[in-house]
Amino acid sequence: MRRKSLKLGAMLLLASASLYAQNKVTLQTAHEPVTISKHIYGHFAEHLGRCIYGGFYVGEANDSIAHTQGVRNDVVQALKKLQIPNLRWPGGCFADTYHWKDGIGDKAGRPSIVNSWWGGVTEDNSFGTHDFLNMCELLGTEPYLSGNVGSGEVQELADWVQYVNFDGKSPMSDLRVENGREQPWKVSYWGVGNEAWGCGGNMTAEYYADIYKKYATFMSDWGNKDGLYRIASGANSADYNWTETLMKKIPHSLMKGVALHHYAVIDWDKKGPSTTFSEEQYFKTMKSGWFMEELIQKHTAIMDKYDPQAKIDLVVDEWGGWYEVEPGTNPGFLYQQNTMRDAMLAGMTLNIFNNHAKRVKMANLAQAINVLQSVILTRGDQMILTPTYHVMEMYKVHQDAQQIPLALSSDSFKYGSESIPALSASASKDAHGKVHLSLVNVDPHKSKKVSVALGEIHISTVQGRILKTENLRDYNTFESPQTITPKAYKGAKLSGGEIEIDIPAFSVIVLELT
Repeated sequence: MRRKSLKLGAMLLLASASLYAQNKVTLQTAHEPVTISKHIYGHFAEHLGRCIYGGFYVGEANDSIAHTQGVRNDVVQALKKLQIPNLRWPGGCFADTYHWKDGIGDKAGRPSIVNSWWGGVTEDNSFGTHDFLNMCELLGTEPYLSGNVGSGEVQELADWVQYVNFDGKSPMSDLRVENGREQPWKVSYWGVGNEAWGCGGNMTAEYYADIYKKYATFMSDWGNKDGLYRIASGANSADYNWTETLMKKIPHSLMKGVALHHYAVIDWDKKGPSTTFSEEQYFKTMKSGWFMEELIQKHTAIMDKYDPQAKIDLVVDEWGGWYEVEPGTNPGFLYQQNTMRDAMLAGMTLNIFNNHAKRVKMANLAQAINVLQSVILTRGDQMILTPTYHVMEMYKVHQDAQQIPLALSSDSFKYGSESIPALSASASKDAHGKVHLSLVNVDPHKSKKVSVALGEIHISTVQGRILKTENLRDYNTFESPQTITPKAYKGAKLSGGEIEIDIPAFSVIVLELT
């Protein structure tokens, strides 16, 4: 009897060990220091739907919503807690129809425009350059301006640079002072057009490369010793020829970043609902999100060929989930709810960016408020934080921390004959010596037992937080804004040089190791 019980115990131990061995994270020693740039955690604010008007901006005359110069105070507080490092504006597709001089000066005298890309609505240009750049100062974030290359002219973009950056006497700096701003804002990040292959002009890569060189040449900033951080309009997802052409044809002295856009979309013709999705639709969203790993690897390989020292950055300045709009809302406003599916997508994607931090130096989630995979939703004077917000808040510990490379063995999340890794992870060490490990389990049904081998890292305590709910389709509403919020996680067990973790189905965990 005793022999049988010993045999059974040994079998159980072996079974337990095999479970942990199947899903294993091994922290490794970096061969060269790589910083996870805080700018990977950037955001995007386009003149689209209710992102700007009703989202960020409610107007100076509004007496029902607390604001500072028309910008919602609750939004400012929420985004400051998120420590957003940069904010991209005014688009998107809107950027190549935007003429910046329409948005300066006396607001009563500004011309109205029709937003031909997003809903055909008329706006009064009450939110313009001063409003955006002053808002960035309120937020403590760096502005990223997208220049109009599609319908604008070279002089227009050159004038905008001079208007916001030049601290001497010039026609544009004099105009800025006349409009109430003595000191320049000193904007470093500039996009030279947006989606030039599509809404930015339907250009070929060769044609855009020539256009880029022309615009970039005349974007001068003599007061900035480091020069402008010019970002070329990059590839649509897997268009590797676009990246190759830009890297080959554009002098690297004129370009500091090449953009990449990729959305997790089930089908561009049938994107599926944001909250009542099927398991098949969930799997396809995760598969499309996981494709970001392959995209970065292949675009990086092309960039390495022409820039082996990695002086040109990969800038993923549009990413996120894209579904059908909420029933009864304007199709052109791209308003969608945000469930635990979006938390999975955010955690997985940010892990991918962290692990490729040598080349990926900036990224922008689309978009900040009320549009696509938002971190904030507003309704009148109400504001709620989405599951995506909470993931980015949990992950902010990685900003400007030293990347810890890792190896990950994971079982699969399968649907039909297809599969993707169930687990995703990234790790870093901050300036105070604390190690942070972020883990995602995208499997909607099965928890995962994971063993973390610490290698040369010696720790004595483990604590963490988890984002988890009962239903994959749960989301925060204006009536129940706290349905999904991070909670303390106490399921990590430290033993010798390893940590054992049980990650529930569809959950995100961030551990702090000290």
